[in-house]
Amino acid sequence: MLGFFRRLINSKVGIIVTFITLGIIALAFAAGDVSNIRNVGLGSLSGNDVATIGKTKITVDELRQRAQQEIDQARQQQPGIDAKQYLAAGGLEAAVQQLITTVGLAEFGRENGMVVSKRLVDGQIASIPALQGPNGKFDETLYRRILAERRLTDAQIRQDIARDVLVRQLTAPTIGATTVGQQLALPYASLLLEKRAGEVGIVPVSALPQGPAPTAQEIQSFYGRNLARYRVPERRSIRYAVVTPAQMAAQSTPTEAEIAQAYQKNRADYQATEKRVVTQVTLADQASADALAAKVRGGTSIADAARTVGLEASTLPALDKAGLATQASPALADAAFAAAKGAVIGPVRGAIGFVVARVDSIDQVAGRSLDQVRAQLTADLAKQKTQAALAALHDKLDDALSGGSTFDEVIADAKLTAQTSPALAQGAVDPLNPAAKPDPALVPLIAAGFAADDGDAPQLVQTGTDGSFAVVALGQTQPAAPRPLADVRNQVVADLIADRRRQSARTIANAVLAKVKGGMSLAEALRASGASLPAPQPVNASRGDVLRAQGRNPALALLFSVPQGQARLLEAPGDAGWLIVKTNRIERGNATGNAAAIAAARGGLSRSMGGEYAEQFARAARAAIGTKVDQRAIARVRADLAGDTPAGAQ
Repeated sequence: MLGFFRRLINSKVGIIVTFITLGIIALAFAAGDVSNIRNVGLGSLSGNDVATIGKTKITVDELRQRAQQEIDQARQQQPGIDAKQYLAAGGLEAAVQQLITTVGLAEFGRENGMVVSKRLVDGQIASIPALQGPNGKFDETLYRRILAERRLTDAQIRQDIARDVLVRQLTAPTIGATTVGQQLALPYASLLLEKRAGEVGIVPVSALPQGPAPTAQEIQSFYGRNLARYRVPERRSIRYAVVTPAQMAAQSTPTEAEIAQAYQKNRADYQATEKRVVTQVTLADQASADALAAKVRGGTSIADAARTVGLEASTLPALDKAGLATQASPALADAAFAAAKGAVIGPVRGAIGFVVARVDSIDQVAGRSLDQVRAQLTADLAKQKTQAALAALHDKLDDALSGGSTFDEVIADAKLTAQTSPALAQGAVDPLNPAAKPDPALVPLIAAGFAADDGDAPQLVQTGTDGSFAVVALGQTQPAAPRPLADVRNQVVADLIADRRRQSARTIANAVLAKVKGGMSLAEALRASGASLPAPQPVNASRGDVLRAQGRNPALALLFSVPQGQARLLEAPGDAGWLIVKTNRIERGNATGNAAAIAAARGGLSRSMGGEYAEQFARAARAAIGTKVDQRAIARVRADLAGDTPAGAQ
C-alpha cells in the first residue's frame, strides 16, 4: 500500500497534476460530499500557519484538510489504506510542497499582471456536473445550499478556482515542452542497455526459531517502547437523522387535478403530429439549382446528382414542420409539408443559397390521451414534489438550527428518527476492527463530525445526488490513546516474537555480508551462517528491465547500485527477512546505431521533460516570491493525522 503513495509522490507528472485544486473541488461536489473542501483557503482555527508564500499563508487547517482529501481519495482505490501508511510514504511532506508550489505559482502570476476574469470562474463553477439541475444547467439554488451546508462562501471557492487557472496557464507551456534530441537521448539509451549478473541470498525470518516464551516483564517493556504501535487514533461518534426521498413519498403523490393540469400545460407534446425525413442539397445560384432539380426529377438520385457537381446531399432526421423550419428554413418546411412522399422540392430560397430537396418518408405520430401518459406524468410530478418537499424541509431545518434550536428539538419537530454512530476514526474507520470496511453512508457524516468542534451547532450534510441529506451533531469524542495491554496482549506477544526473529535475521545477514566482503562466496557464507538458509539465486537483468519493473523487484534495483564484486544488504518486502545482493558482472551498454533503443529513450525523456521544466519553473517562482515554512506546525498536523500528541502541543 505504501507503494501507491510513493508512486504518486515520486511521479513528476503527479507533482505537476497535484498543483491543480479544481479537480478536488469538482470531485467533492460530484460525490455529494463537500466536507473535504471545507476550509480550503481559510484561516486556521488554531491561528498557526504552515507556510507563508509572499503575502499568502497556508494554514494548519488547510494542510490537514488537503492530507485528509488525499487519504480519502486513495481509499477509493485501496480501501485498506490509513493515515499512518500515508505518513510513512511521505504523503504529508508532498502535500506541503504541492500547496506551497500552487500558491507560489499563483502569487507569481498575480505579481506579473496575470488576472482571471469573473466570467471564466463562472464557467468553471457551472461546469461541475453535481451542480447541474435536472435540465442539465447550473443550479444556483443547489450551489448555494451546498455552500451553506459546508459553511463555505462563494468567494472562497472562486479564489481557489482562480488560483488553479493561474497555475495551469503558467505551467501548460513548460509541460508541453517535450522535444528531446538524439544526442541527448544516446547516453540514456546506452544506460538502459547495461546488463548485470549477480546473485541474491535471503535470511528469511520464517527460518529462525521463535525462542522462549516472553516473560511478563519483557512483554510490559516491549509494550511501553512501542505504545504508538497500539495507539488508537481519535474517535468520534455522531448523532444524526437521515432525510431521503422515500420519506417524502406520502406527501409527494400527485392528485388527479395536478395530473390533468400538467397534461393541459404540455398538451402540444401529446397531440398527433406528422414528421418528415428530407434529403437536401444547397447550391450557390438559381441556375445550378434548377439544373440539379431537373436531374433528380429525371430519375437520378439526389445523392448522385449532388456528387456530379462536387457536393454531398445531407439527410435531416424525422422532424415536424416547426423543427424543419428551425433546422433548415421556413420556405423548405412549407414546401416539404405540402409535397407527397418521394416528391422533389425546389429550388427554394435557403439561408445561404438555393435548396433542392426530396421527401424521403412521412411518419404519422398518433396523439396520446391523458390515460396513455398518466403513468409518466404521475412519476414526473411525484419526483418534482419530492424534490420540493426535500428542499422545503431542508430550509425549515436550516432556519431552526440557525435560530439556535438543538438537535433533539429539530428532530422532534420534523418527526425524524435519530441515530447514533459507533465511535469511529476519520474516514468512518473502526480502528478496533481493522477488517471492517467503512460504511459509505457514514463517511460524509463522520467527516462532518470531525470538522466540528464541541459546542458547534448541528449541521445539514448532503448525502446523495437525489437530494438526500442528514442532520448531524457531534456526539462523544474519545481522544487518541494506546489500547490497554490486557486488550492487546496477544498482539504484543506476537509482535515481540516477530521483532526478535527480525533482529536475529538481521544479525545473521550482517554476518553473511561480512564474510562475503572478506572474500567468501555468497553460497559458502550462507552455509556457514549456522542457520538453515536457502541457497542464493542467480539474477540477470538489464537496466531497462529494472525500469519496466517499476519498483516491484527491489533486489533487482539494488543490483544496479552495487559495484562489481561487492554486496549489500536489503530488507525483504513485508518484513520477510533480509536480502544479500551481490553483483558479479557488469556489461556496459552502447546504443550507438541502435535506432529502436534511442527512440525509446527519447520517448521516455520526452514524457518527463515537460514535468521537469515545470518543476524547475515552480521552484524559481517560489524563490522569487519568498517562502517561509514552520516545521513545528507541520509536526502538529502529522501528529493529528497519526492520532498522536506531539511534545509541547497544547
